[in-house]
Amino acid sequence: MPLPGLTIIGESINDSVPSTKKLYEAGDIAGLKELAKSQDDGGATYIDVNVGKRAPEFLAEMVRHVQSVTAKPLSIDTPDPVMAEAGLRACRDGMVPVLNSISPLRLGMFDLLKIRKFKPILLVTERNENGVGQPNHTAEQTYETAKQMLAEAKQHGLAVADCILDPGISPIGADSEGQFQRLMKSIRLIHDDPQFAGVHMSVGLSNFTVMLPPKRADGSPTKGPLESAFLTMAMPLGLDHVIGSVKRKYETLTPDHPAMKCLTDCLKLEGFDVIMRVQEFYA
Repeated sequence: MPLPGLTIIGESINDSVPSTKKLYEAGDIAGLKELAKSQDDGGATYIDVNVGKRAPEFLAEMVRHVQSVTAKPLSIDTPDPVMAEAGLRACRDGMVPVLNSISPLRLGMFDLLKIRKFKPILLVTERNENGVGQPNHTAEQTYETAKQMLAEAKQHGLAVADCILDPGISPIGADSEGQFQRLMKSIRLIHDDPQFAGVHMSVGLSNFTVMLPPKRADGSPTKGPLESAFLTMAMPLGLDHVIGSVKRKYETLTPDHPAMKCLTDCLKLEGFDVIMRVQEFYA
């Protein structure tokens, strides 16, 4: 079952997952429905539905298929407003889905609230500079974008507690640019600001360990412990949602756990020393 206090948005029905992509290409609706049911049974609070660059009608059809096997609310996962509209219209009456995601360059997606209320995931990893997206390289930039996106959400009638901020998570195994440090400082800045009281925060947790081997040299798992170590650090600072796997056993770790020691060291290191420390952990 999920870690207490952690809301899991089940990630499996996503075209970017190779095994799921094969199901889409084979037209295996039964297999996709089974993925939805297994994530429901595994404790997911929301079921993510991402069909990639397919037709809006196909997304709507998938929403209806998933709803036929689970009563859990869905996460409509697309950057395309037309597809998002189709997905939201297909949601059953009474459902308040998540819409993943709205960025500073996609503010028009707030207009979809006229169709159905939803909880938006607000991407705060980039900012809008004269109509051009610029990545946020510092925690301060991420924090300022979070303030702007929250203000925009309020203007569209959403409460702070309706919003889920995504400050962005990068692969720790390739983090030579201090992205982990930026993320943790961003989360702390948001957590410590009273104007964000009640807001939710989320990341795509599997991205954190995507480039790592599944096992350490001694045969113990690599990815699960590092993801749990991240959650142990981030949840006290307000991160309470993840787009993740119900197959992972997320847990709170003690400070002396090797994965906790690894991430604690990574927050103090710079450049390729971070990558070397992660390699030391699994090798």
